[in-house]
Amino acid sequence: MSGRTWRVAIAGNPNAGKTTLFNTLTGVRHRVANYPGTTVESREGRLQRDGEEILLVDLPGTYSLSSYSDDERVARHELVQRRPDLVVQVLDASNLERNLYLTTQLIDLGLPLVLALNMSDVAEQSGVRVDAIRLSELLGVPAIPTVGRRGEGGVELADAIVRALRAEPPPRPRPVRYGDDIERAIGEVAAALAGSEGAKPDVRWRALQLLEGDAQALAALAGRPEALGVVERARDRLRALGGDSPAMLIAERRYGFTSGVCAAAAQRTAETRHTWSDRVDEFLAHPVLGVPVFLAVMYAMFALTFRLGERPMEWIERGFGWVGEAIGRTWPAGRAEIVRSLLVDGVIAGVGGVVSFLPNILLLFAAIALLEDSGYLARAALLSDRLMRRIGLHGRSFIPLLVGFGCTVPAILATRVLENRRDRLTTMLILPLISCGARLPIYALLIPAFFPARLRAPMLWGMYLIGIVLAVLVALLLRRTLFRGGAEPLILELPPYRLPTLRGVLAHMFERGLVYLRKAATLILAVSVLLWALMTFPRLPAPADGAPPDPSAALAHSAAGRIGRAIEPVLRPMGFDWRIGTAMIGAFAAKEVFVAQLGIVFSLDAGDDVGPLRERLQRAYSPLAAFCMMLFMLVATPCMATVAVTRRESGSWGWAALQFFGLTLLAWLLTTAVYQIGRLVTGG
Repeated sequence: MSGRTWRVAIAGNPNAGKTTLFNTLTGVRHRVANYPGTTVESREGRLQRDGEEILLVDLPGTYSLSSYSDDERVARHELVQRRPDLVVQVLDASNLERNLYLTTQLIDLGLPLVLALNMSDVAEQSGVRVDAIRLSELLGVPAIPTVGRRGEGGVELADAIVRALRAEPPPRPRPVRYGDDIERAIGEVAAALAGSEGAKPDVRWRALQLLEGDAQALAALAGRPEALGVVERARDRLRALGGDSPAMLIAERRYGFTSGVCAAAAQRTAETRHTWSDRVDEFLAHPVLGVPVFLAVMYAMFALTFRLGERPMEWIERGFGWVGEAIGRTWPAGRAEIVRSLLVDGVIAGVGGVVSFLPNILLLFAAIALLEDSGYLARAALLSDRLMRRIGLHGRSFIPLLVGFGCTVPAILATRVLENRRDRLTTMLILPLISCGARLPIYALLIPAFFPARLRAPMLWGMYLIGIVLAVLVALLLRRTLFRGGAEPLILELPPYRLPTLRGVLAHMFERGLVYLRKAATLILAVSVLLWALMTFPRLPAPADGAPPDPSAALAHSAAGRIGRAIEPVLRPMGFDWRIGTAMIGAFAAKEVFVAQLGIVFSLDAGDDVGPLRERLQRAYSPLAAFCMMLFMLVATPCMATVAVTRRESGSWGWAALQFFGLTLLAWLLTTAVYQIGRLVTGG
């Protein structure tokens, strides 16, 4: 017994059976009056249970917490200003999706929540059966089945209220996620609010109200021009990116959330009416047909990336080649040759080799933005969730895995959406197997160099698919050994399909492209210069006849060459020589540096073998060796940033070491097997 009087608000849509349940809980111990300043009826009653004194407040029925009607303003005042100890939301199970819209706003308020799933009998009569246990798992709060008109479930609901009030911590639902653009705007507005008046528990909800243009929320900021300016800038950006009002974009996300919950927790027992979006989902999100459709969409995306990006890539490649040749032709003979080598063989060959693939990366990011903004990626998440549940991964792992196609570092940070440490570690350890954007330059270099045009899209598609399959297998192994236990449920947002805006797609594409260029201008440039130095020093003594030293001998004599020679015995079973080993040293800094270092190696080791890097590679290696290079770089040695962020997020160097050495060993075993079997099949 706590010795205090708890305040519990009962909320819900009109005609959800809220007042009937209120009467069941309070009996005749309630009073009726009007809320101050309105004609809206107020009910308060007492519930005594297990020694606890509980004041129940029956709020007027409302569909949302906007400020357009007296009912909404009263409910909003009780929940926002008075902040009860607990909210009980009564849901009409026969209209679950409509009722859950209010749930999304209650979740944003950050109040402890219990759900009363009412009118289950009416729902079944209309052909819908709602799984209360599944609903509770999805939302992270208790969900109690009730039939208010027959008094069923009242005792269980009262017990759930007492348990929730006594719980430490109280049952707060899992947050609704609104997508990267809206989440960024929420963060900016919330920071402005916190900066002006201190952080409050409902700051997320207030930020959303401001972004939606709620009159009452905006009026409360009338004396804070700086905060209002942040709100208006965030609203303008959302309007430009989404092609619609922020209120509509947020509402679509909320409806997507409710659709996802209903898809997972409500089972149709008879034929019901479908929207256009539902009819499309019957095909695109079908548990059997949806998978090949998704694979076909990904294949088309990769084919388009290569077909449209090939010409611009060649232009950039030739441009850097022309600059390097021009510097070589005009450089004064015998003067600061080491500086010329740094510029041509280090900076231009290294950074230029990576920048050449910018068109492919921009096209890939544009395609992903199209799929994301159209709502299709949410359907892909639904299909992936079914698979991940079978291997014990948390459904929400789809979020960091999807981010991993861009970069592994933010993907590991995104594992924070997973509440269970076991789920976080599993996802974290397999994330480097997802082909990030840094690997695309490797594929874009080797696939066109070694495979005919008809095989290029299948090869790229295959590399991404191999990474996904390996991630699944490793996750399965981890969940059956180190991280035993079941996965928690996921709410999958299913927003309605909508036509992406050109401005939104271009904004996402160029934002990610600029990140890639900044990386090329900083990290890759620094590593290219460092590895150029390792490949240049110590220098061979000049021959007695004054002729320049043999390029291959000079490279082999350098520090990097010696390291490459030292590890060559380990590389040979995979079909690699010391030059590839030398280039791999730089790949630990960043995967795309592998391309830069191949450019430097073959520039310094060119001799009479001149021409574009792809042509030189063709003369040095076989298609089998090229495939093995891609396979090894897909699986092995996460970059140093990935290792560092894994250490930070896991809290242990042990997990980072397991990721680094475990994946490297797996890469060596897998690549060796592929190369040796390939040699037997092709006759050497």
